[in-house]
Amino acid sequence: MTDPNASIAIFDSGLGGLTVFRALKELLPKENLLYFGDTARIPYGNKRPETILSYCKQAAQFLETHNIKILILACHTACAAALKELRADLNVPVIAILEQAIDQVSLISNQNKIAILGTQATLSTGAFQKQISERLPHAELTTIACPLFVPLVEEGFISHALTRLAIKEYLSPLKENKIDTVLLGCTHYPLLQQLIAQELGSDVTLMDPATACAKKVQEVLAETHLLNEQTSSPLIQFYVSDDPDKFRKIGSLILQEPIASVEIAQL
Repeated sequence: MTDPNASIAIFDSGLGGLTVFRALKELLPKENLLYFGDTARIPYGNKRPETILSYCKQAAQFLETHNIKILILACHTACAAALKELRADLNVPVIAILEQAIDQVSLISNQNKIAILGTQATLSTGAFQKQISERLPHAELTTIACPLFVPLVEEGFISHALTRLAIKEYLSPLKENKIDTVLLGCTHYPLLQQLIAQELGSDVTLMDPATACAKKVQEVLAETHLLNEQTSSPLIQFYVSDDPDKFRKIGSLILQEPIASVEIAQL
């Protein structure tokens, strides 16, 4: 790929990757962005790794039919199940939000008492646990699967009473462990960051890797001389595999700006 005008592609199982989209738009305002959310098959977190890999390969094939110069896996579950295969298959760099998350949490935890919140599929691979332990051998890790968080976000229940109850239920063990850092190991979870922070208190640092992911993209594009310097308005495209109206409505609330058009992806 040698075209700076090609798009940055962002792939997520649903709405969660909009946290990465937002960070990219702020850091790299001249870049063309293409977002695909696999809304027909969300949630990924309760599916077998082989199934998730199949979904990811289909998504990558769809995105390759567009003019893209880099692909961001903005779904931790997809990273855990498909990163190695996608990097082998694709002709563009693949940036994994999971790797950026591990880099960041290794830097900011000051007492090495770390909690990882994620989907069951992500946590069962041990990817977070293994790589954090390699960097911080003395870290005390607590993992908590939070299966209701993704569907609550996808329904737009970001500040709903049901969401508060789910957060209280899932995170109650952390109050006894005296953790210092929580890794939000799913791109949907930062959308609940305010409520999670209220539940855990100000002494706990919540780590959202979206900004670090955007900075990594900037670094890779600069190294390959593919940063876009266009003076015209960037091309912004949104695709989903189902229910574009719902995505547009809730996505606009998340981004706090209107999403003009959402198209159905032909997988």
